[in-house]
Amino acid sequence: MHRIKTIEDAKALEGSEVGVSDWIVVDQQKILQFADATGDYQWIHVDEERAERELPEGKTIAHGYLTLALVPTLTASFVEVENLTRAINFGCNKVRFYSPVPVGARVRARAVVLQARKRGGALHLTSEVTVEVEGVRKPACVAETIGIYFVEEGSL
Repeated sequence: MHRIKTIEDAKALEGSEVGVSDWIVVDQQKILQFADATGDYQWIHVDEERAERELPEGKTIAHGYLTLALVPTLTASFVEVENLTRAINFGCNKVRFYSPVPVGARVRARAVVLQARKRGGALHLTSEVTVEVEGVRKPACVAETIGIYFVEEGSL
């Protein structure tokens, strides 16, 4: 865990890998819950019997956006901003999905801080997050994410 007390602390992290998460399993229940939440019931995600017949590995695969949606959970322990009042996901500059996440696969994330800036009294932290699939050379997802961290007045 990297602690950020000042903007200088955040800037010192630029170019550094700030964490590698534990592995988590992407099971069919998680995929089905995501399908229910988003209304995306494409067969490659939800139809296990058809996937067994028609997909190369014979398994359903996670939604790309499910993989992306796991980023906040996977990276939650990488940095701690002192005197934090709230944090906001500001979005992504770029997202790419390079390899599928088959049901039952284990994934983890690693992150590198690209840029730390103070804007409007808040810390804007841009990071490159890579979601890896255990045993697969290509990452499942690489995303450039932006988080905004609001702190008590005068803290940064």
